[in-house]
Amino acid sequence: MTDLETSLRRAADAIAGASALAISCHISPDGDALGSALALAHAARRVGKEAVVSFGSPFAVPSSLEFLDTSPVVPPGRFPARPECLVVFDAGSADRLGELSTSAEGAGVVIVVDHHKSTTGEFGDILVVDPTAAASAQLTVALLDALGWDIDATTALCLLTGIVTDTGRFQYSSTSGEVMRIAARLLDVGVAPEVIGQAVFESVAFGYLGVAATVLGRAVLEEDLGLVWSWVEEADLHRAGVGYGDIDRLIDDIRIAREAGVAALLKETPRGWKVSLRSRGAVDVGAIAEAHGGGGHHNASGFTLTAARDEVIEAIRIGLRG
Repeated sequence: MTDLETSLRRAADAIAGASALAISCHISPDGDALGSALALAHAARRVGKEAVVSFGSPFAVPSSLEFLDTSPVVPPGRFPARPECLVVFDAGSADRLGELSTSAEGAGVVIVVDHHKSTTGEFGDILVVDPTAAASAQLTVALLDALGWDIDATTALCLLTGIVTDTGRFQYSSTSGEVMRIAARLLDVGVAPEVIGQAVFESVAFGYLGVAATVLGRAVLEEDLGLVWSWVEEADLHRAGVGYGDIDRLIDDIRIAREAGVAALLKETPRGWKVSLRSRGAVDVGAIAEAHGGGGHHNASGFTLTAARDEVIEAIRIGLRG
């Protein structure tokens, strides 16, 4: 039995033995984090367990994910302070939970399900971690199988959302034959793929267009580094009447430049500049993010730095120069 199989078995035993589940994921959740959390909650409720989902502030389900059944979601104030069993998705450290980190401190057992190589084991009692997995949702399927719980259409929609978003619609190098087989299995349950595609990739607030025009107009090409970067200010969002959850795909608008071996988008927040990094493969942007307290993958990562914008972009340049 492999280490991953052992971890899945331990996690399944802990979950099966719990009368109630508290389920969380990283702040500002994406499709993989929230989709995985909701999938476990729905599956647990189907077998008669209590299960709630929450995440730290800013507490708002991204508009692009509102098509999912979010009935298990509760605000942080209603999340158990001392849960019997806490299952965390897509977050390798307690600080990624925001104010819900206190629930992790009071939990009977903490299970971490993640596919980021930056998840080192310093957080969590049982780790279901595989950096070769395309998404945490892929590991969630394995966890549900270990539990022997059926995957219905509601659960399958959440899981496929996680896989589709974290593989970039099956375009990223993490897409494997196994990922495609899992996707086919979820489709066979009755998921309509166009529901995910239209909601996640083909629907934006009108204000997004104005923000995108501003950010793309600022884009800078540094040919010697193969770097294309830009930034978005809080004032840009206020003028357009949109929030940060509405502009998640902006980094993809920047990375399509042919010259962009690496693309960077800096987003101004009250806590500093939140940086999204993307690579075409030659550069490990995960290492750059980890050097500044962030994390992610070889080709997609991020970090937050409290510094002037020029200092943040210089930190990225230094990372690229090695």
